[in-house]
Amino acid sequence: QVQLVESGGGLVRTGGSLRLSCAATRTAFSINAMGWDRQAPGKQREQVARITRTGSTNYADSMKGRFTISRDNAKNTVYLQMNSLKPDDTAVYYCYAEVVEYEVKRPYWGQGTQVTVSS
Repeated sequence: QVQLVESGGGLVRTGGSLRLSCAATRTAFSINAMGWDRQAPGKQREQVARITRTGSTNYADSMKGRFTISRDNAKNTVYLQMNSLKPDDTAVYYCYAEVVEYEVKRPYWGQGTQVTVSS
């Protein structure tokens, strides 16, 4: 069973920065896309960013220019650099990975890490 272990959340003031990390462990399978979703209190979970194995990226419109996603394939790790943070960015951030298990693509999510941006 694949495990996604997140770190890097915390409390930051408006305009500050945080860097999230997520390592996929316990897998001998190939990992396709990795990324991050988030869920704010009382709101639906939304996609933040995705990155393919070859490095192609896409972002939700509200994160473009402020967030940068990257990955280290050798370490099965994905990162999210978040700059110019706003109170609206307050949410639980979940790591995502698409794992190819015997030619079947399966999605996995981490347990989540809290990001709180104070005004």
